[in-house]
Amino acid sequence: MALWKRLWQNDFGPFIGCLIHARLYRSKVDLSKLRPMILKRIESRAKEYPVRGMVPVAQEVLKARSVLFHGVSTLLKVFPIMACKFCLEVYIGEKGHLIQTCHGYKRRAKNRVHEWISGGVNDILVPVETFHLQNMFQDMIKHHQRFDFDRVPAVVELCLQAGAYPNDENLYSSSTIECVPAGIEGADSLSPHELMMVANRTFKAWEMLRSGVLKLLLVYPAKVCKYCSEVHVGPSGHKARLCGVFKYESWRGGHFWKKAEVDDLVPPKIVWRRRPQDPPVLLDAHRDFYGHAPAVVDLCAQAGVIVPTKYNCAMKVQGLSGPVQLKV
Repeated sequence: MALWKRLWQNDFGPFIGCLIHARLYRSKVDLSKLRPMILKRIESRAKEYPVRGMVPVAQEVLKARSVLFHGVSTLLKVFPIMACKFCLEVYIGEKGHLIQTCHGYKRRAKNRVHEWISGGVNDILVPVETFHLQNMFQDMIKHHQRFDFDRVPAVVELCLQAGAYPNDENLYSSSTIECVPAGIEGADSLSPHELMMVANRTFKAWEMLRSGVLKLLLVYPAKVCKYCSEVHVGPSGHKARLCGVFKYESWRGGHFWKKAEVDDLVPPKIVWRRRPQDPPVLLDAHRDFYGHAPAVVDLCAQAGVIVPTKYNCAMKVQGLSGPVQLKV
């Protein structure tokens, strides 16, 4: 307040008054003249894509995705996976844990013990689908046009816009288990060394997939809904009202778009990890001592892969299995 008084006293008062009154006036811009310029700029921008330098990256991402699905489906024939019947919790092991983190169907419960059933590939590699666009800068998809466009995996759509040419298996393999590669036949008869080689190849494909998607997202825009998991690969989201974030909108709610990250296109699926010092079944009382890891990383680690040190903090490799009892 003192600064405003000092400026007013030093003959800056009329100038400041002009600035204040100038902000009250609206600029007279003819939008009808600006629209052709904007459309022309969008068309000229579309000529710059796809970027030639990113085409090899997109091809590597597609190859890594194929190797990842093939490797995970092979490892699951040897290492069992359990999935909760009422929530999205997943555990890699013969028996599920006893940690009470189940929220029930539609999150109607809280802190319950999970009811475990046999899981599959889609429980580890979560399918994320998006609309398949013919052109990166095409018109925004309206609500009544939502059935006119195919739904494809988001990573495949990102690679397609980056200039890659996926085959039909990559383009239309999505959320159905039947579309996932079956893995190596006779995986049960593989030796521990051969199994570790498959796990090493799978883990490298996982790292290459995530790093490649990160590089592509630096060049090609992608959006994710702020309140749900809907993903759209393109400079702007679509207008299909499928969110339902508000109760009064039911399933006809519009999405609230924000910039998508790697975890939105390739979900890591964090799971509880059992270490050698932990009990055979993880207990709820010692849940603060247990570590976490992405499901693919935990699966490969159980097959003998040496996990990089960047995962050690979350996995709590050298951590205790429970509270220490001091002897008096």
